[in-house]
Amino acid sequence: MLFGLILLEMGVPITLSRESEGEFQYGNYRKEANDLRSVVSYFTEQKYNIISIAGHSKGGNAVLLYASMYHDVPIVVNISGRFALERGIDERLGKKFMQRIKKDGYIDVRNRKGEFEYRVTEESLHDRLSTDTLLSSRSISKHCRSQAACYHTPVSCIFVFGKEILKIFFPDSRVLTIHGSKDEMVPVEDALMFAANIPNHKLHIIAEANHRYTGHEKELTTLVLDFIKSQPKSSSLLRPKL
Repeated sequence: MLFGLILLEMGVPITLSRESEGEFQYGNYRKEANDLRSVVSYFTEQKYNIISIAGHSKGGNAVLLYASMYHDVPIVVNISGRFALERGIDERLGKKFMQRIKKDGYIDVRNRKGEFEYRVTEESLHDRLSTDTLLSSRSISKHCRSQAACYHTPVSCIFVFGKEILKIFFPDSRVLTIHGSKDEMVPVEDALMFAANIPNHKLHIIAEANHRYTGHEKELTTLVLDFIKSQPKSSSLLRPKL
C-alpha cells in the first residue's frame, strides 16, 4: 500500500513516499488511518508543515478516512480508492467466502500460480465490511482543514518547481480523486461515488489507465502537482514553522 506526504522545511517542499511495511492486511482501515496520524504527528512535532497526503488503492481509502477523522492537512489525494468496500470480495476470496471464513476463521489468498499472498481473518473481513465509506466521505469538512484556517487566517506555503517559486493559499480543504478508466481492480464508478459525496472535490479520470497506471505515470504525477499548484495564490500571513 502506497502513502505519500508533502511537507515543508524552511518553506521548501519535500515529498516522501513509500510502500508500507509489514504483512498486507485485508481490512484494518481505521488502524492504517491511525498509523498515518502517527506519521503526521511525528513530522509536525519536528517542525514540518504537512500540506498534502496521498494514497493509492487501499492507501486512497486510508487518506480519505484520515481526512474524515482529523482536520490538519489541507490537500488530500485519493488515487484509485474503492468506495463500495462490499464489492470485489468474492473475486479475491471465492464463492461462499462468508461461510468458509466463519467455519475456519480465515481464508488464505493465493495467486494464479497457487502461491500464498496473504491471509484474511474473520476480524479483518468484518473491519472492511463495517467501514462506512459514505459516512466518512460526507464527514470530510470543506472548511477548517488547518489550524490557521479555523482562525480565519490564510495559510500559504511556498513550492519550488525547478526555478519557479510559487506561493499558494489554502482557503479550505481540497480533495482530488484520480482513477483510470480501464481500472481492472476497482471500477471507475467508485470514483464517481467519491465525487458525489465529498465536499470540495475534484475528479479526474485518466483515459485507458489501469489500476497501476502503467504507461500513464507521468500524467498521474502531473495531475497531482498541477492540482496543488492550482490552489488560489495569496501573500503569506503566516510563516512556515521554523
